[in-house]
Amino acid sequence: MKLQYLYVLVSAMVMAGSAGAAEVYNKDGNKLDLFGKLNGMRYMSSDDAKNGDRSFIRYGFKGEAQLNEEFTGFGTWEQEVRLNQAEGEGARSNFTRLGFAGIKFADAGSIDYGRNYGVLYDVGAWTGMMPEFGGDTTVTDNFMTGSANGVFTYRNTNFFGMVGGLNFALQYQGKNDAKGEGKGGRGLNEANGDGYGLSATYDFGNGVSAGAAYTSSNRTLAQRMSTFARHDNKRAEAYSFGLKYDANNLYLAALYSETRNMTPYGDFSGKLAEGQKYGFADKAHNLELVAQYALDFGLRPSIGYLQSRIDGDDQGKSQNIKKYIEVGASYNFNKNMLTFIDYRINLLSKNDFTRDTQISTDNILALGMTYMF
Repeated sequence: MKLQYLYVLVSAMVMAGSAGAAEVYNKDGNKLDLFGKLNGMRYMSSDDAKNGDRSFIRYGFKGEAQLNEEFTGFGTWEQEVRLNQAEGEGARSNFTRLGFAGIKFADAGSIDYGRNYGVLYDVGAWTGMMPEFGGDTTVTDNFMTGSANGVFTYRNTNFFGMVGGLNFALQYQGKNDAKGEGKGGRGLNEANGDGYGLSATYDFGNGVSAGAAYTSSNRTLAQRMSTFARHDNKRAEAYSFGLKYDANNLYLAALYSETRNMTPYGDFSGKLAEGQKYGFADKAHNLELVAQYALDFGLRPSIGYLQSRIDGDDQGKSQNIKKYIEVGASYNFNKNMLTFIDYRINLLSKNDFTRDTQISTDNILALGMTYMF
């Protein structure tokens, strides 16, 4: 990676947090807040597939309706638009990230249904704090790992109001099958059968928290019979454990997780060249670490490490599909505006497996500025 790339952003930071939502309505127990983020960002890498504009805008609303003294209705919707497409191009450049509605029953908890985060993300989010990278073992539309369709979730905070800091969630996900060729929509790696999950987190105080999550789902028939499937395993399972410390301007987080018949690798587009491959790992071992310190004048340096190793590719061998060190920093001008730099030092080596699965082995430098409201 050329040193002038680093010079460009460091100079911009010299010359040149999260923001709360904008309240647009609050009357008679009904409230509506708008929120959004515009991220102007560019990747620089020797890998052409990873090099270029990565700008996007996210926006949405959060609403509440006081039904009576005990019950509160709520809803959230969030949309993302990629800004690196030519006008009129890019069918998947505009998509819904979240969209769910539910009811909160005072200390008894809440229920909601729609497109929401899977319970594995309750712990996985702790390491997704790097300026741009990190959180890579959380995969969107991969059972209940990240954002997922058709999830019914029960959440309880402070254990019915009796144990402060103890939160848990129960979740059910309905079947989302892959669509056939020419029908568009969900791919083989984004499908799932009926499944359930649970998570629990506890805040010990003084900034220390611990959490654990588990999910188990049926796999679809197409997933079980896919070209590179080695076994006809009917279920996909995952569990994760996390620790974090967030106090005195210091943030530390660690995540370890394992999946079985769940973690995808390779290109599922169906447009593979001869010799290329894809599939679901028999087992995956994931480790994520991150450390950050917020300086008083707005600078927040970050360093992290991530590794995802699979046991059981199409030939039954063990392979690293992700392995890198992250070094970066963000600078907050105020609660609405920040700039950042993030350097992903790829530790993967080129070999037959990375070539056949089209896994990048090059470094990436991310440069960007973000406006939030």
